Amino acid sequence: MNQQVNNGNLQPVTCNLPSLRDRLGQLLLIGVPGTTIEPAFADYIRRVQPGGFILFGRSIQTPQQLRNLIDHLRELSDIEPIITIDQEGGRVSRLKLLGNEPPNARQLRESGNPELIRRHGKITGELLRLFGFNLDLCPVLDIAFDDEADNSLRGRCYGTTAEQVIELAGFFNEALRATGILSCGKHFPGYSSAVSDPHHELSALPRPRTELEAHELKVFRHFAPMIDSMMIGHIAFQELDPSGLPASLSSAVTTKLLREEMGFKGLVMTDDLDMGAILNHYGFEEMLRLGLAAGNDILMICHRTELAEEALKHLATFPQEQLERALANIARFKSRMAPPTTFSEAAFKNLDDQVWKLRVDTLGEKQAAEKSPEDGKRSPVEVY
Repeated sequence: MNQQVNNGNLQPVTCNLPSLRDRLGQLLLIGVPGTTIEPAFADYIRRVQPGGFILFGRSIQTPQQLRNLIDHLRELSDIEPIITIDQEGGRVSRLKLLGNEPPNARQLRESGNPELIRRHGKITGELLRLFGFNLDLCPVLDIAFDDEADNSLRGRCYGTTAEQVIELAGFFNEALRATGILSCGKHFPGYSSAVSDPHHELSALPRPRTELEAHELKVFRHFAPMIDSMMIGHIAFQELDPSGLPASLSSAVTTKLLREEMGFKGLVMTDDLDMGAILNHYGFEEMLRLGLAAGNDILMICHRTELAEEALKHLATFPQEQLERALANIARFKSRMAPPTTFSEAAFKNLDDQVWKLRVDTLGEKQAAEKSPEDGKRSPVEVY
């Protein structure tokens, strides 16, 4: 693997790098289809050399299996890959398949105890390092204007006001990053006021810029200097981009607003391009072209992983300056990724016990014993 260790962090080696064409896979973050790497998929990874992998429930079976899977993904990668997951809390907790379910952001918010949020961030980071992850797609920075809105965010927001999200999501973000796990703010520029779930369809909001600045954008401006990466949501704001393009495919949002106005220096990635909000409106080549031109560094293909090789052919035709910009940002991000900690079943059991205690301290014994309702039919966010 082309990497070196420096002060405990994995650093991509800068000498003898492959050609630009051979590094195009670095722009892709792809899903993994199962709990093991079959020979055909191993060969596929060797050819594509994705920049990273995102894991869902379909790839999680037992603690040792998960660590073995991640170790195998790293072994197949010439450049240290991003290994990420949605480990938020509540129903969006992929690791609850292995043990206890941490409380969600709303439950932690309503506990009124910031120390519980700090504990959650610390435990989450330590769990992820144990399995070999280096990035958590967290924290959610959306505002809960309506906790019951049918837009996939139910229970996932740290506050009902910008100020509350800034304070409480800040506790989680600080504690998570202190463990060595990098963080991701989502879903820029905010889709709490969306009326539909982007997993199914694209929402277009005529929300005035003054309202956005007082609420959603206030949160993201605050976090821009202290978040390692930013996920761009599939939502269209007429006020931000009159063309009607979703934020994830819009240079007005991703480059002008996030990069230039807010001064964000970290990694920028699309939300999953396999969601209905994109699939229903854009062709495969078109979404890749627009996504890169918008200013994204990473293009996320979570489910149609078989299209990654086709994506390389399209990427090879895109403007070189866009490719070089994205590759430089990815390399800079990867230079800060921390290596896994030593795995053991005992270490996992200890952390899982801490998750249970956090759940009890947040919810009380009775409510802690109740699982989150299975809500996949309403929104696929918990199983997607």
